[in-house]
Amino acid sequence: MAGEESVAEAFLREPRRYTSHQVAEMAGVPVYRARRFWRALGFANVADDAVEFTDSDVEALKTLLGMVSDGVYDEEHVLLIARSLGRATARLAESQAELGAEALDQAGVPLAERPRAWRRRAERVVPDLAKLLVYSWQRQLAAAAGRLAVQDLHAARVTVGFADLVGFTRLSRQITETELAALVDRFEGRSADVVTSHGGRVVKTLGDSVLFVADKSHVAADIGLRLVETHAKTRGMPELRVGLAAGPVVWRMGDVFGTTVNLASRLTALALPGTILADPQTAEDLEHDPAFRLRAVDRLSVRGLGELAPFTVSRA
Repeated sequence: MAGEESVAEAFLREPRRYTSHQVAEMAGVPVYRARRFWRALGFANVADDAVEFTDSDVEALKTLLGMVSDGVYDEEHVLLIARSLGRATARLAESQAELGAEALDQAGVPLAERPRAWRRRAERVVPDLAKLLVYSWQRQLAAAAGRLAVQDLHAARVTVGFADLVGFTRLSRQITETELAALVDRFEGRSADVVTSHGGRVVKTLGDSVLFVADKSHVAADIGLRLVETHAKTRGMPELRVGLAAGPVVWRMGDVFGTTVNLASRLTALALPGTILADPQTAEDLEHDPAFRLRAVDRLSVRGLGELAPFTVSRA
């Protein structure tokens, strides 16, 4: 435990000196209200007498409360902001810690030496990672704010693409954990490259699948075809299948919801390996585009959505 504590403080880069009640008092709020914000950020409640908090915790709580008192957001919106930050940074921190552990493994650092090696690593990487985090977030925020500034959120219409690897569960039982991790890394990395470089936006990846959106159906169709083509060239990669659906979506906390998303997911499950299955609205959007060939397929029963007459999409 002593080693874990020293490593944690090395990454915090400042000593823990306050209890939760002391932090709340310095911020001028009851401790129950302070804990609402900490839980939203993804931090567990700690014992009343536990000295767990730093000066940065005080400043962060004051910042969140200031956004409410200044009228920038109401408290519920600030809690939503805190939750989105907590989710995003928790996943980011886990992935970076895993990469750090892999680097120490590859370097042959024995377990007994790990705490000291982690402390040295914190001194070297935390300042640079902090700069990169703010840079990346600010660029992403600029792009998102610019897009949403001229868009009615209640009438957002996009084309949703859902792609997944066929037979991934069976394959995962036949290869080693190291091979599985490498396969997932290749799939997620190459999928993100294809989506972003051709005008789409990755909403999320789930190991063996990727959810993306595009403002236009021809962009989404092109991305879907490129995903199939790209992964078909990768040795040992299972075949890909893609579902496309166009229509209104609900954006919340960086994710998308609604019937259009559900339809894209259902069509993916019905698509044959190596093919793209699109809903009628996407097909209508692509009907006069010379870049694509559409072929109607038999009516299918789509779970939860009734019968549908979808189309396969291929290059003309």
